[in-house]
Amino acid sequence: MEWLPHITVATVVEDNDRFLMVEEHKAGRNVLNQPAGHLDPDETLIDAAIRETLEETGWDVEPTGVIGIYLYTAPSNGVTYQRVCFSAKAVQHHPDYQLDDGILGAKWLTRDELIAQRDNWRSELIIRCIDDYLAGHHFSLELIRPSL
Repeated sequence: MEWLPHITVATVVEDNDRFLMVEEHKAGRNVLNQPAGHLDPDETLIDAAIRETLEETGWDVEPTGVIGIYLYTAPSNGVTYQRVCFSAKAVQHHPDYQLDDGILGAKWLTRDELIAQRDNWRSELIIRCIDDYLAGHHFSLELIRPSL
């Protein structure tokens, strides 16, 4: 069996104790996730995080740091994901931006509001990334090295 981990990015965007979340339709139900997605060919991790956040929320963001690098195997399909999670600040909203297919919209939620909706999380990585962010896990963007 060939093992092919998926490289993904996610962005934690916080404003006044609220976090930018994505409501999406996945596997027959509506779920919450950070703005997140797969790294595209010939794309940097930072560019992927900026692109995915815009495509899923309509927000331009400026990455400010790296929160962590997470390895997660989805129990639903056995696929392993390596997630690089960034912190970012919201820069500009484009309310008329055409969001990706399956995206129902963006929501700003507090941690408590997220906890109350635990059954709707796409994965446990949501709260882990937010809690690491709140605990002060902020590493320099210089941690991400460009390809040679």
